[in-house]
Amino acid sequence: MSETDEAHGAPPERMGRSPAHIRNPELRFEAMRALVWAAVAGLFVLAVYISQSLLVIFGAMVFATMIDGGTRLLGRYLAIARGWRVAIVIVAMIAFFVWLGYFAGSQISQQAAEFPAIVGEQIGRLLGLLREQGFAIQQDDVQDVAASLVSGVGTVTRAIGGIFGGFATILLILIIGIYIAIDPNLYERGVAWMVPAHQRKVFHETLETMSFTLRRLLAGRLVGMFAEGIFTWALLAYGGQIIGIGPVPMAALLGLLTGLLAFIPNIGALISGALMVLVGFSGGTDMGLYTIFVYLLVQNFDGYVLIPMIAKKTVDLAPALVLGAQLIFGVMFGILGLALADPLLAMIKVGLERRAARLDNETSAEAED
Repeated sequence: MSETDEAHGAPPERMGRSPAHIRNPELRFEAMRALVWAAVAGLFVLAVYISQSLLVIFGAMVFATMIDGGTRLLGRYLAIARGWRVAIVIVAMIAFFVWLGYFAGSQISQQAAEFPAIVGEQIGRLLGLLREQGFAIQQDDVQDVAASLVSGVGTVTRAIGGIFGGFATILLILIIGIYIAIDPNLYERGVAWMVPAHQRKVFHETLETMSFTLRRLLAGRLVGMFAEGIFTWALLAYGGQIIGIGPVPMAALLGLLTGLLAFIPNIGALISGALMVLVGFSGGTDMGLYTIFVYLLVQNFDGYVLIPMIAKKTVDLAPALVLGAQLIFGVMFGILGLALADPLLAMIKVGLERRAARLDNETSAEAED
């Protein structure tokens, strides 16, 4: 026997059958089927276990899509390499946040310091009014419910909860998103490599449709955020002076919060509206009624002008479906799931529509044959 045989044992042709070999073909087929089902179940359990990381990756993809949209927009006017356009978009985003911090930070930070006290005072007045009407509601109960809504429920939420966890999550989303935006084709080819060869064309077409839809959806969302924030600030800061009740306190902070919360459809508008009305009533009944008018005016403009214009060029999602997805993802993943529920639902809908169209085409082709 050679040195190789002595080191590694007898060659394969001299070895007997494996003890795991199943001679019955039908039984071997069923065993392979059971193995496939076990692998699918294992992958599902793994996906649930790492769902936090998957959601962070999807958030990075959403951020990368924002950068990619700005890069494509610049490409219409600047005939330069993609890398330079990506750099311009990133520098512009950083410059915006630096401007927000330096020029508006002092005013907004001062308002933010006073904001909790005003909201707490108004909630106390509201609870007092409700108790006078016979409702047994304590302020501690309301605070506990609010804390639960903010912190979320479950292991995943606790894992990403907290100030440091939130900053770390945002930092990961930004870094991964920038890497994806710099060369998205690299990652697309890597995923396509794991797809069967005969399905790769369909994969690329579906991914392109998803990317296009997500870019339009996010562009429309950013336009809506900017419009709602500016309109809210202008109406609160100057509209009250025109009708003689004076400017609403914290107009800049309320405009900023309204713009940011507009990224979360339905729920974001309710939260910003409630905060706006609470601050408004701190200045009197007339000012409180005026903030209700501002809220209704801004939301009607958004609902009847902006959203229909955006929906014509993006995926059309039923409001109840979006709200249900937000509630589910909000409970499961906290604020991050709440913010990403809408884009994720849109991508699922596009994927299902593409598959349904492909099946219809195959059925029509078989009928013609």
